[in-house]
Amino acid sequence: MNTTAVAADKSPSPSPAPAKAGIGRKLIIAVVIAAIVLWLGHVLYDLVCYEETDDAYVTSHLHLVAPQIDGIVKTVEVTDNERVKAGQVLVRLDPLEYDLAVRRAAAGVAQAKADEARAAAAEIESQAQIAQAQARVGQGQAQLGQAQAQLDLAKINRNRARQLFHDGNAVTQADLDNAESAYAVAAAAFQAAQANVKAEESAAASADAALTAARAQGVAARAATAAAQAADADAERKRSYATIAAPAEGRVGAKNVEAGNRVQAGQTLLALVEPRAWIVANFKETQLARLKAGLPVELTIDALPGRSLTGTIDSIAPASGAQFALLPADNATGNFTKVVQRVPVKIVLDPASVAGIEDRIRPGLSAVVRVRVR
Repeated sequence: MNTTAVAADKSPSPSPAPAKAGIGRKLIIAVVIAAIVLWLGHVLYDLVCYEETDDAYVTSHLHLVAPQIDGIVKTVEVTDNERVKAGQVLVRLDPLEYDLAVRRAAAGVAQAKADEARAAAAEIESQAQIAQAQARVGQGQAQLGQAQAQLDLAKINRNRARQLFHDGNAVTQADLDNAESAYAVAAAAFQAAQANVKAEESAAASADAALTAARAQGVAARAATAAAQAADADAERKRSYATIAAPAEGRVGAKNVEAGNRVQAGQTLLALVEPRAWIVANFKETQLARLKAGLPVELTIDALPGRSLTGTIDSIAPASGAQFALLPADNATGNFTKVVQRVPVKIVLDPASVAGIEDRIRPGLSAVVRVRVR
């Protein structure tokens, strides 16, 4: 037997492991390349179809509750973070001071109305006095007319008696004297009637002046009544401010008031945050070209990891945020550095996407917003 052939038959055959390793490396490289291509495609798709910003925050209506009057806090009806309804009492101030003011104002109204009634009575009395004075003037004028007629008759009789006495003594001296006396009496009666008419006219003028004064007093009394009623209404208004109620539904926050505190008008006692929230996203000015109201929005909130929400662009601010700043930038000084401006965009959340988590969406939380523009 050939030992060399036997030895050759017993030598090991070549291993396929290097070929399999090469195929595995190629497969891994292909997967990595595919993943990179997919990632680049996804990035390119996002660049083309979406505008994104992480400069976005949750916001809502925030009411700073403050008293409209000074006073001492009697009771605080709510606690921190409590949910309240619109019109629910939050704080009560001690109303004693304002109760007394209401009573004083009510007394002033009663006094003013009494003065007004007296002025009205005086006006009526003056009108009656004018009517009486005018009647007496008419009566005096009638008496004056009668005295005038008697004077005229006495004058005629006197002149006839004088003529008859001087022409032929047709009448006696006694008759002439009687005629002269009758004329003198008639003249005196006429003068008295004239004086009486003047006196009555003067009384009528005085009564008319009294009526004018009474009417002026009535106007003043009515004005005083109106002023007293306004003061009473103001006192009632201030007393109503002793009860501080919630202006809207929401949660209590930043409570800074306790029973017994002395508070002043305008001092913030607590904040009230309404439950309905929205997103304000600050987009760069270079992103605004494709943004408009009505576009759909996808967003996430940092406090809600793994939860994707949806919404819609409601409106875009009329100016950049810098214009609403306390001290807007002044680029006219010569030291100019161009800074990309941001414009606030209001986004309303879809009710269906926030159902069940409304209480977890709180103002001030950070958000990431993606707006589909294509």
